[in-house]
Amino acid sequence: MSWIYLVLAGLLEIGFTTCLKMSESFSKPLPSIGFLIFAFLSFFMLTKALEGIPLGTAYAVWTGIGACGTAIIGIWLFGDPAGTLRLLFLLLLIGSIIGLKVVS
Repeated sequence: MSWIYLVLAGLLEIGFTTCLKMSESFSKPLPSIGFLIFAFLSFFMLTKALEGIPLGTAYAVWTGIGACGTAIIGIWLFGDPAGTLRLLFLLLLIGSIIGLKVVS
């Protein structure tokens, strides 16, 4: 169950970083509220995950899911660059996250 909490926490991190961008420095109320909700839920799920997963592993996977997902959202929604090397390193990040699950 801890791994389910951790994956949900990572996905919620993508939500709060996306809302952070959309809030335009907290000048837009709805994305700002979304940021607070997603951030609270992400940290709550991370806390639940820590009941069964070591801190270093949980933090690495949580930030990895968030970083990778946020980069993909940036490419898809905000026109961030999607060069070959950038996509390669995102794939390596995904592989590292899977590797941490396998060895845990």
